[in-house]
Order: sequence, then structure tokens, then C-alpha cells
Amino acid sequence: MKNIYHILLLSFITLSLVNAQEKKAHNPVIFADVPDLSMIRVGDTYYMSSTTMHMNPGVPIMKSKDLINWKLVSYAYEVLENDGDKLNLDNEKNDYGRGSWASSLRYHNGTYYVSTFSGTTGKTYIFSTKDIEKGPWKRIVLNNSYHDHSLLFDDDGKVYLVWGAGKIQIIELQNDLLAVKEETKRVLIENAHAPAGDNIMLPSEGSQLFKIKGKYYLFNICWPKGGMRTVVIHRADKITGPWEGRIGLQDLGVAQGGLIDTPDGKWYSYLFRDYGGVGRIPYLVPVKWENDWPVLGENGKVPEYLDLPANKSLIPGIVNSDDFTRKNGKNELPLVWQWNHNPDNSLWSLNERKGYLRLKTGRIDNSFLQAKNTLTQRTFGPECSASILIDISKMKEGDISGLSLLQKDFGFVAVKVENGVKKMIMTAAEKGITKEIESVSLNQDKIYFKAECNFKDRADTGRFFYSLDGKKWISIGNAIKLPYTIPHFMGYRFGLFNYATKNTGGFVDFDYFNIDDKISKAN
Repeated sequence: MKNIYHILLLSFITLSLVNAQEKKAHNPVIFADVPDLSMIRVGDTYYMSSTTMHMNPGVPIMKSKDLINWKLVSYAYEVLENDGDKLNLDNEKNDYGRGSWASSLRYHNGTYYVSTFSGTTGKTYIFSTKDIEKGPWKRIVLNNSYHDHSLLFDDDGKVYLVWGAGKIQIIELQNDLLAVKEETKRVLIENAHAPAGDNIMLPSEGSQLFKIKGKYYLFNICWPKGGMRTVVIHRADKITGPWEGRIGLQDLGVAQGGLIDTPDGKWYSYLFRDYGGVGRIPYLVPVKWENDWPVLGENGKVPEYLDLPANKSLIPGIVNSDDFTRKNGKNELPLVWQWNHNPDNSLWSLNERKGYLRLKTGRIDNSFLQAKNTLTQRTFGPECSASILIDISKMKEGDISGLSLLQKDFGFVAVKVENGVKKMIMTAAEKGITKEIESVSLNQDKIYFKAECNFKDRADTGRFFYSLDGKKWISIGNAIKLPYTIPHFMGYRFGLFNYATKNTGGFVDFDYFNIDDKISKAN
């Protein structure tokens, strides 16, 4: 009898703990590619910017009331620049892994500022608005690319940019931000990675500068050889220094970010972690203050659970389904969608056939990665899938259209028109070599496709399916690996595409895009 009592008690305690955990937030906060976070709080509302590089519109702005559940509310720009072969995927050139990088989000005197930089254009961009959710955005261009910079509006009215890799530098801006004061440029910290030792694989970068209770705090990341991504924090009483530094966090490779406080006085550090094919995923770490130093984590570790409201689904805040019906008649896409590189807006429409997304071909392309107007959304973890219904009746000879998992080692399921005959193909790229893995003849004008991703425990696998009736799904090709590659520097994306290899003027109509956080057992 005593043993039964102990078993029941243990079961009750376990169930209580599980229920308590379900009511708490957990890390990662967002199980999707949202890297290079910059975060602010205005009143009881949090805003966050991130990096999406070669995707457009760019520099996404997300909003939250609890630091955990976020939704896209805006972008800083529609396109970074309109000209240039790389940004436009012209003449066999591309901008994968470049575009715009780490941004800095700030709020000062009633105005929101978000700045970013581009190795492609060699420039730094500062966007500002009174209304971060609706815009419009004013744009300032500086003719230098300040790597991983951080904006700081100081109490004395001065405005600074801090940036660098290894050697951290600082420069003052004019009060109107239209130019820098070149004579103020100087080295802030010579070797910011020094607290982590001399044997460094990645010198300090990812600067984020804050002023809290009269002191300056500078966050950077470095990567010791044989170690992991590491948070390094420097502190100074004056912007001119002297600066003293220490390791802020060294656990799970969770690093690069800064500090945020809550209205009730709690502090957190927002950071991210490299997590394979799904990309770089955000974490929150509790912060305590000891002797005017922010102490990150619980006993130096990243906690699994947080004393914050529970995570809800990333659907519809970060990703979402779309039936392409627009009741207002506007030719607009929801914020969850981004184009791969600069789009050609004359070659897509939501109005030419009501309730459908039409993608038209306007030029000849020889490869999927160079094709214009691939429309993308993030994949997400631990598991996800996307399904589509596509009308292929107006495709032309040589056209290829379908559903992709986009990265350097991409895969897709598509319809291809070859010798006047339509067939379904599953194609995969590995180490730069593209292969058609399987083809199946097709004798109808509408077809269902599905792509699935398994990121659980870094499985990083993808599979593709087709259906003739939307009910019975048939696997096509083989499972593919979904490796994170530096050339693209981005987590895998679902992509809707249509490109021509022989004749222009064809088009396809996508009826819907349905996204889910489940996959079939076969995966």
C-alpha cells in the first residue's frame, strides 16, 4: 500500500511540474531563423529587428507584449537598392549571404531608428519613423559600411556609431545623422575578445552598446578555437573609457545580442544560437546585476524555462498560411512573405485571377538559384510542413514551377514541361551539383505538392510529396539533408517559384499555401 501511495505521489508531483512548465516560456524563444537581434522597449511594448540579407522587403520589425510571442509588423525597406546585378539576380550574379546585415534598433525623442549596413553596396543605412508599425520610413545613406554597428543616442545629445571586427571603433554622427564627423573616429577597444583569451577563431564582432544608469555597456561575440560562440561584455564610466571586460556567457554557443528590461524591473539578455538547417534561433537569458555588472544565465547556464508567459505557435505571427484572396482588391502580400532578392513586380499578381497568386516568366534562367521572383517564408522547428495547390495549365515548354526548400543545397518538387509533356520532378542540389532524383508523368492541370522539414535534435532532413487529389500524399525522390551553409547564411526557406528555361510568357497560379507545425510519420 505504501508503494502505491509513493507511486501516486510521484506521479502527481511529475504532472504538477509538467503543468507548471507548460505555463512557462521556454528556449528557444523563436524556433526559426531570426538572427542578429536588436531589441527595444517603449512603454509596455517590445520591438525587435533582425537580419534577412538578400530577402525583400528587408530588416523585419517584430512586436511583442511579453518578450516571448512575436509578430511581424513592418519592414524598414522594400528594396535596399534598385540597381546592381547582384541584388537583381542579373547576369548570373547574386547576393546570397550579403544584402543587409545586423541592424541596430533604437527609440529616441519620439522617433524610431533602425540602421543596417551592406557589404554589397559598401554603405550604411539609417531608417527612421514616428510610427514603427505603419511608417513611412525616412532613409539616410552613409558612404561607409560600418560592420555590425550599434547606434547610441547619449544623454548629452551626441550620437555615436560603434562597430568593428576584432578592433572595435567609434565615430560621432552629426545630430541630424546625415553624415559622420570623420575627425572623431578612433579605436574604442583594441582587442575586445581579450577576456576570452588569445587563441581566437572569430575575433569580436556584433557590437551592441547601451547606457544604463550612467554607465556604458558594450556587448560583443567572439569564438575561441576549440570552444564555442562566447558573449564578451565591456563596461566603462565614460564613453572614452577606460573599458574593462569579462566573459558574459559561454554556454551552448548562445551569443550575440544585448540587454532588455521589463516594466516591472526584470532584465534579460536577448541572444541567438546557430542551430543547423533551421538557421539562427533566438534565446532569452535572465540577467541579474552584481556590482554594476550584468550577470547572464542561471549559474552561467542558459535555462530551458523562463519566468515569462508560455510560447504560442509561430503561426500566424512569424509564418502563416495564405489563400491569396484579397477582399480589398489590393495586390499586396502579408508581411510573412519575402522575395528572394529584388522582385520584378510586373511578373506577379494577386488580381489577374482572383484568389490566386500568379507567377509569370519574363526571361530565360538556367538554374533555380538564379530564377527571379521566388516567394519565400521561413521554415521553423522542431518540425514543419507546407502544402500548395497549383494550376499548371498555362506553362510553356521548358518551364519549371513548384515548391522548394531554399538554401545553397536546395531541394524542390515541381512540374517541368519537357517535349510538350508535363511531368513531376524532385530535384536536389548537394555540394554545388544539381540532380533530378525522380520524375513522374502528369496528366492533369492541377497538382498538390508538399514539403516537410525535421529539425528536431538537428536531424535537418527534408522530404517532398505530391498528391493528385489533395488527400493521398505520395513521396517523391528521397530525403535530403538540410545543411546550413555560409554562402547563403540563412535558414532554409519554403519557396514558391516559376521560371523558364526555353520560352517566356508562361504562368502558373498558386491556389493556396498552407503551413503546419507537423510532419508525416515517414519523415
